[in-house]
Amino acid sequence: MPVTGRIHPQWPNCLNVRDLGGLPTSDGRQISAGALIRSDNLTRLTEAGVKAVREAFVSRIVDVRSPQECAAYPSPFTNDPIHHNMPLSKPGDTYDPTLSIDQDYIVMLDRNPDLLAAAVGAIADAPPGGVVVHCHAGKDRAGNVVALALSLAGVGAESVAADYAILDDRMRNHFDEQLALINDPTERSQLAESFTARPETMLAVLKHLDDRYGGVEPYLRLGGLSDNQVNALKARLVPS
Repeated sequence: MPVTGRIHPQWPNCLNVRDLGGLPTSDGRQISAGALIRSDNLTRLTEAGVKAVREAFVSRIVDVRSPQECAAYPSPFTNDPIHHNMPLSKPGDTYDPTLSIDQDYIVMLDRNPDLLAAAVGAIADAPPGGVVVHCHAGKDRAGNVVALALSLAGVGAESVAADYAILDDRMRNHFDEQLALINDPTERSQLAESFTARPETMLAVLKHLDDRYGGVEPYLRLGGLSDNQVNALKARLVPS
């Protein structure tokens, strides 16, 4: 299970920022504090928030939103060398709203292992410092990239899944506000389901990777992650 009592960054006005430092690995070590941070959309950052990100010694921001999202909601770091836009979908990829969340994640993973491996590789290849991974809400796309990175670093499936399920209360309030704007009951129900973050969702995804690919590491290697990147990711997140 995740380590309790962790201190997470306060980046005004981000709603769902979390330092993954302190999560336990299967060999009794921990993910290093400040090494990997997941977040919602950095577009919301105030000037104080941008300053806080820089003071956190962030060396790379892995923005896994689509190019269209980035254009509509630009990051304050768009023109900064630390910003890397690495979408997890390709033009023509379709979305099926009838799928469960875990099924939707599995479609994304099976369809584009090269893009998922590239996003994890961007964490491994980053200059010294912390790496931020974010999408729009910091739950789904960022949650999958973070889950892959943590699993590769040796964090057990139960801890990965429990951490995935954590949402800041501010993000939950934001979701509730969005739901209140939807009048159609079917659409509102589908959206409400998409806003959930349950441990069993991520456990199902990790089991799929085990069953189909032999685990997270073989999956990422299939997508193109190199030996050097595998070693660099592990050393970055869990120094010896």
